[in-house]
Amino acid sequence: MVSYKRLNPEEVYLSGPESLAPNPDDPLDEDPKEGDAEFPLLSRRPQCSVTSALLTLGGLIVIVLGVWLLGTVVWLRNPPSTDPHRPPPPASATPGDMQETGARGQPESCSLVPEAWRFDCYPERGVVVTMEMCQARNCCFIPREVTVKPGSQRPNGVPWCFYPPEFPSYTMVSLNDTAMGYEGTLIRKQQTYYPKDIETLQLDVLYESDNRLHVKITDSADKRFEVPIDVPEVKERASSPTYTVEFQKEPFGLIVKRAQSGAVLLNTSVAPLFYADQFLQMSTSLPSPYVYGLGEHRSSFLHNIQWNTLTMWARDVPPMELTNLYGVHPFYLCMEPNGTAHGVFLLNSNAMDVVLQPAPALTWRTIGGILDFYIFMGPDPSSVIEQYLEVIGRPAMPIYWALGFHLCRWGYKSSNRTWEVVKEMRNYGIPQDVQWNDIDYMDRAMDFTFDPVNFATLPDLVKDLHRHDQRYVLMLDCGISSTQPAGSYWPYEEGLRRGVFINDSNGDTLIGKVWPGLTAYPDFSNPATHDWWYESLQKFHHRVPFDGLWIDMNEPSNFFDGSTKGCPDNELEHPPYTPGILGGILRAKTLCASARQKTSTHYNLHSLYGLMEAKASASALKRILVGKRPFIISRSTFPSQGVYSGHWLGDNKSQWKDMYTSISGMLTFNLLGIPLVGADICGFGEETTEELCVRWTQLGAFYPFSRNHNAIDEQDQDPTVFSPAARMAMKEALLLRYSLFPFLYTLFHHAHISGHTVARPLFFEFPTDQKTYGIDKQFLWGKSLLVTPVLESGVDFVVGYFPKGLWYDLYTGDSLISSGEEIKLQAPLDKINLHLREGAIVPTQRPNTTLWVSTGQPLHLISCLSAESSAEGDMFWDDGDSLDTYETGQYAYIQFRVEKNTMTSEVLHGHEEASYLTVESVSFYGVKTEPSNVTVNSQDAEFTYTTNQVLTVKDLGLNLSQNFTISWT
Repeated sequence: MVSYKRLNPEEVYLSGPESLAPNPDDPLDEDPKEGDAEFPLLSRRPQCSVTSALLTLGGLIVIVLGVWLLGTVVWLRNPPSTDPHRPPPPASATPGDMQETGARGQPESCSLVPEAWRFDCYPERGVVVTMEMCQARNCCFIPREVTVKPGSQRPNGVPWCFYPPEFPSYTMVSLNDTAMGYEGTLIRKQQTYYPKDIETLQLDVLYESDNRLHVKITDSADKRFEVPIDVPEVKERASSPTYTVEFQKEPFGLIVKRAQSGAVLLNTSVAPLFYADQFLQMSTSLPSPYVYGLGEHRSSFLHNIQWNTLTMWARDVPPMELTNLYGVHPFYLCMEPNGTAHGVFLLNSNAMDVVLQPAPALTWRTIGGILDFYIFMGPDPSSVIEQYLEVIGRPAMPIYWALGFHLCRWGYKSSNRTWEVVKEMRNYGIPQDVQWNDIDYMDRAMDFTFDPVNFATLPDLVKDLHRHDQRYVLMLDCGISSTQPAGSYWPYEEGLRRGVFINDSNGDTLIGKVWPGLTAYPDFSNPATHDWWYESLQKFHHRVPFDGLWIDMNEPSNFFDGSTKGCPDNELEHPPYTPGILGGILRAKTLCASARQKTSTHYNLHSLYGLMEAKASASALKRILVGKRPFIISRSTFPSQGVYSGHWLGDNKSQWKDMYTSISGMLTFNLLGIPLVGADICGFGEETTEELCVRWTQLGAFYPFSRNHNAIDEQDQDPTVFSPAARMAMKEALLLRYSLFPFLYTLFHHAHISGHTVARPLFFEFPTDQKTYGIDKQFLWGKSLLVTPVLESGVDFVVGYFPKGLWYDLYTGDSLISSGEEIKLQAPLDKINLHLREGAIVPTQRPNTTLWVSTGQPLHLISCLSAESSAEGDMFWDDGDSLDTYETGQYAYIQFRVEKNTMTSEVLHGHEEASYLTVESVSFYGVKTEPSNVTVNSQDAEFTYTTNQVLTVKDLGLNLSQNFTISWT
């Protein structure tokens, strides 16, 4: 059991009538003895004699019967509410429940709380909760028939120990109008079982926009840590909010509803509010069980709400279920029963648990900071994400080559071997834009160095890549070697001189251990560290002119628990409550929680480390690669990360299950504002098979960030090492990706300017179709391209769900009309099924082996006519690598439409970049009757028409920078 400071009786503030005060003659209220599990911090109810108990029971039976008769009459006249957002009426107590309650001195109200609405009063792990321990917290105790071995962690499920309806919480004693909304005061009159309760809280309810509500609960007396990311500063109250806010005074509760329908989105009155120094907890009902987001965890895309606890605390660990992984994203999106959606974001970086239970309800439980909530009203899921990104920041526009195919491995072992692989890819004509090296390029695993023997030709390799219009990305870890001879390693010595490293609680440089051995850790919360980081990168760039950075191990990872000196025994290292983090302690495989950084303790800043390093790295690359967009991929992430970097999903395995779960990870990070995301194609750890690698390359060709990467001592898995048939299948998949580059690049433009997703779950486009809510084996690019990969071994078909409507096979134009059903598709080893949605126009391009060459090739437009014979699409185009082209107007934007047998192309924003491209051909899928005549800009043109209703016009030579018209009769 996690230990915590016990409160002395004199520290307990008891309120209420004297008759409710503890009886000094009651043996249950004696002073605690050494070894007692706990003693009560709140007043107990006085015990009664057997006689009085019988009289009381008899009286209660009479009352209950009377109430039941009256209630039956009322119910017949007024059936109970079906509102799903509040706890249902209490269930009747069973004889077994009564034995567990009345006989043991706990309120009978305990047995009336439905199981789904029982909020855990004893969430500590590694402990078997007993009745005495539970009642010491003045909570209800009803054990379940579950066998738990002594000392083992109890399974997730209905809590045995839960809050009674009358458990004390805060009371709202004042509420005043402000220019932005409301300001209130919350008072706690009775202490909880966690130390250092904050007795007076300030509540701020801010109507920031019509679709965004901001709620902050802070200590009214003392300043507490707040997450240092940029959020909007709003000074004018929303004029027409789509939400209403109601308050429950005692116990305090906040209820947020949709203004138009009255639907309840949040109701925090369902469980008590906690706000102690190191334990903050707030619960809310949910309008449905459809919850997404809450990264980073390996799970299905749709979260399980059956007593599921998701822990957040950045951790270096290969992806596995029920474990806190590399990133922390306390944001969820919830679909509502009628197809509308809302989102909630808790801006808090401390270690936390998020508990989902089948009521449905959710509990936030964090150990520091403040309660700082944003509620986004949607009403559709895409709008929720747009509103969320208005707060945390929209993703950066990637440099064009970032969307090509990347190749890497840990274990090339030399620059010459790396070079050989690049040449093999070229010889086979397999697309590749970027070559990477893992840590083995370094001299003794030290940042800003390269092995002078095995990687002596690294600078020449990079120059060769550049001559072939390819790019080079290298890895950097955050640990800086601290053991090199004096005068031999500038990054450490200069960093020490400038004071850029994280210190321990004594003020000395904290030393941990990573790949180079003993290391110091840069403090990226310190502006001085950003300058030192830039200078270190600049010096190395002069030797190896890299194009992008891969920042790894930045949770930050540590092979020790804490430091070489250990960590102090204090409340930061051993908080009263520790969330369910892997290792059970905050310092597990990372730094001491009590370590000192420039702006706060590591206790507060830990999960921000990857974000702060990405920000420093983006700033440095902008200074080094003058005028170019920085390319960074980071392992650890936090909200607003997409402004600075992309993300890969970590050290997965070469298994079919990992391939499948990568789709959930990709979709989740698109919800979280990091659309440049992908998994290691073919798997990182263990050995792949040819079939798995082919299928994974086909899927990976549709990751927004597409990279093949594997581990040291595993077999090679780049496309060149497989059989001719497998190699050709991989090549065709990658060429297909390159042909779709104009479409993908335009999707990233919309992500950058509007906060749209790139890879998208089906329910975003079909929010009223509940069959789509749990789909995570298929996904969309944008609104229109449906990807249905094979995710199983030994099959030549795949079953995919097609929402209601008209769909077209991308390759052939064959149409498929769905009523909203699953359809079996043929899927030989050389094919991934792709379908286009009716009403879309998708720009494609003749592909080549690098995007630099591909982006100069002619365009082919695919127009997918709807049942009404209409379609629309667009295309964004710029030079591909300059900073802020949209913001400075250095771009072209073209809109395509089809109506009444006529396609029009309209240049809405012109730029010379568009003049370098021509539209060479157009295909119209779904032309119901064969035309007799086709004209292009009023001139007759040749065309073909096939029996599957595909009209194709070729040899157009139309300049993209000029409007054009294509008509048929």
